[in-house]
Amino acid sequence: MCQAWWRVGSSCSLVIEKMKLHSLLFINLVICLGVGVLLVGVHCTESSSPPFACDSSDPLTESYAFCNTTLRISQRASDLISRLTLDEKISQLINSAASIPRLGIPAYEWWSEALHGIRDRHGIRFNGTIRSATSFPQVILTAASFDAHLWYRIGQAIGIETRAMYNAGQAMGMTFWAPNINIFRDPRWGRGQETPGEDPVVAGKYAVSYVRGLQGDCFEGGKVDVLQASACCKHFTAYDLDNWNGIDRYTFDARVTMQDLADTYQPPFRSCIEEGRASGLMCAYNRVNGVPNCADFNLLSKTVRGQWGFDGYIVSDCDAVSLVYDVQGYAKSPEDAVASVLTAGMDVDCGSYLQKHGKSAVMEKKLTESEIDRALLNLFTVRMRLGLFNGNPRKLPFGNIGPDQVCSTEHQTLALEAARNGIVLLKNSDRLLPLSKGETLSLAVIGPNANATDTLLGNYAGPPCKFISPLQGLQSYVNNTMYHSGCNDVACPSASIENAVDVAKQADYVVLVMGLDQTQEREKHDRLDLVLPGKQEQLITSVAKAAKKPVVLILLCGGPVDISFAKGNSNIGSILWAGYPGEAGGAAIAETIFGDHNPGGRLPVTWYPKDFIKIPMTDMRMRPEPPSGYPGRTYRFYTGEKVFEFGDGLSYSSYSYEFFSVTPNKLYLNQPSTAHVVENSSYVSVSELGTEFCEAKKFSAIIAVRNGGEMAGKHPVLLFVKQAKAGNGSPMKQLVGFQNVFLDAGESANVEFILSPCEHLSRANKDGLRVMEQGIHLLVVGDKEYPIAIVA
Repeated sequence: MCQAWWRVGSSCSLVIEKMKLHSLLFINLVICLGVGVLLVGVHCTESSSPPFACDSSDPLTESYAFCNTTLRISQRASDLISRLTLDEKISQLINSAASIPRLGIPAYEWWSEALHGIRDRHGIRFNGTIRSATSFPQVILTAASFDAHLWYRIGQAIGIETRAMYNAGQAMGMTFWAPNINIFRDPRWGRGQETPGEDPVVAGKYAVSYVRGLQGDCFEGGKVDVLQASACCKHFTAYDLDNWNGIDRYTFDARVTMQDLADTYQPPFRSCIEEGRASGLMCAYNRVNGVPNCADFNLLSKTVRGQWGFDGYIVSDCDAVSLVYDVQGYAKSPEDAVASVLTAGMDVDCGSYLQKHGKSAVMEKKLTESEIDRALLNLFTVRMRLGLFNGNPRKLPFGNIGPDQVCSTEHQTLALEAARNGIVLLKNSDRLLPLSKGETLSLAVIGPNANATDTLLGNYAGPPCKFISPLQGLQSYVNNTMYHSGCNDVACPSASIENAVDVAKQADYVVLVMGLDQTQEREKHDRLDLVLPGKQEQLITSVAKAAKKPVVLILLCGGPVDISFAKGNSNIGSILWAGYPGEAGGAAIAETIFGDHNPGGRLPVTWYPKDFIKIPMTDMRMRPEPPSGYPGRTYRFYTGEKVFEFGDGLSYSSYSYEFFSVTPNKLYLNQPSTAHVVENSSYVSVSELGTEFCEAKKFSAIIAVRNGGEMAGKHPVLLFVKQAKAGNGSPMKQLVGFQNVFLDAGESANVEFILSPCEHLSRANKDGLRVMEQGIHLLVVGDKEYPIAIVA
């Protein structure tokens, strides 16, 4: 079989004459036809394809305006489109876009994944010089660092490794469908692990940082014309249910209020587009208020392109276009489904539906060719921004990135740093941790995740540079380390409790490594409960009771777990949440336990009690409804009991805060004529205040932070805002900013936040419009509050 990563047309034998100007490929083709030898650059099941567009060795390229790099990209893309037949145009509307040999255009694969490292599927193959890539922590743990610059550096590293893969001939495209910035609304969601958590500000900042890093932008931002790689924010919008209680993501109709859309579901995507300047967006499977996301003109064209200024490409989630007719019944025919998504503003189908039914939709006059041209303009613009129509890619700005920059020492060190900074210390009674390296003579390591390797990675992961399990990490500190799995696997239907107890009794200290893995939470699989699987709890409590000293409990999991039993058990001295910490996770865990790292991570999600599952996953409302007993969702609105709160996280040091300077403490809106009164509350619409007013009223809040402990540490400072008298659907509190500060023992530093009243002191009303209410608003950091009066 003769094939390689340039996919081509239908018949090798019919295109030999067309390939005479591409001499190298012609030779490859002849050999391929004759002996079936594998050669890079040819796929003999289809027609011949050049290795890259605008090859200067082909004299025809001089006549193509789309190859003229002195022209604007929009001109070049338009010229290319004008040369295509209808069939050729339709062939470009799917993720595996065909080659166009007569114009020297190679095939392209739009589908590649890089959620927290490059994944080895679809557009990426680890079958050449490069066999692995840096595997960073799963996103939910990285988010716990509350470090935007760290997120940027991770995106940057993935972008560099992407170019190395492409330059080595192991990437069929450089459009990556990441990041996932959906709100982690319900703790049972199997894909919550992929997200930055439940807060829209955190999700938005993560999106901006990751996208700028991956695409090759500077951290401070700006429009980049040449892309290092292309990022795609997904899944737009209100998507956070996969398969729960017989309801799946393909059929689910998310009923969402305008208020919740405005202040919860949409802000991360708006940030991704307006500030991150993402070049891609993916529309989700589900419907929102009856309309499939990929067929919603108001969402894709009016909001995303019109209001937010998006100028990239929009791709469907895979086979989502087929659902519009085949499953959701929104369209009356396949042709109607094709027309509905393209006229709504979508550009490319992950799947084959547009290829199968696109031409018939045009023939039946349900779709115009101009709509196809509109989509193609977006698609070829991105490919040109990637430099794929500039001739030999080795001459590009990124052409000198080689295999040595994949799994580089710098990137592996970054993976370790990210794992360290995300780990959250949830309990540390009597300062059990850190353990003394000199006095810990023996250690028992117990649990089904103790010697985990693949579990460390979470989902959407490729082959890592290396693996360090928690057991291996701890063995590097204590020679006399005993190990027992306790259960055969994480499901733990039965447990070897007696044997585990015997091992525990022999050691000075015991570390239990428990939690979940991809059998319990993943894409297409939501959890049905919030407790540890099987007999894990029984194993933990039995070992803790038998151990000589209080034990250390480590949890590997993406979604929250109700561990109230451990939180209140005096035999369990310390609890660490380590998410899915990536390839260096075992080292980061061991360094934290033995004090070579001072933990500073803070929870990016609320940890709910197990009876939260009484609330249907399908209820999309964020705000509570006291008469019906509905408690709301996330720290912003949830009124029920919590196991741990958003932002919880301890350290081996103690930190204190003071408001050093805030200006002003009173804000005059000076707009009495536009004030409205609802339920005895006076408010002004932000849109009526105007951009000039909002810019002029920005102010500084400087917070003094002190490390009162005996260890240096990196500490995330979280600044919240709340109303003294919250009402009318206002959040109980809202994160408005976060920054990291590194302080030595006893050291102090000032951290400054620049706040915009129109953004940070406003809320969404029932119509989804931002309003500012008269009254006292409180800035909150730790246990300190600072009042600001808004006077209409």
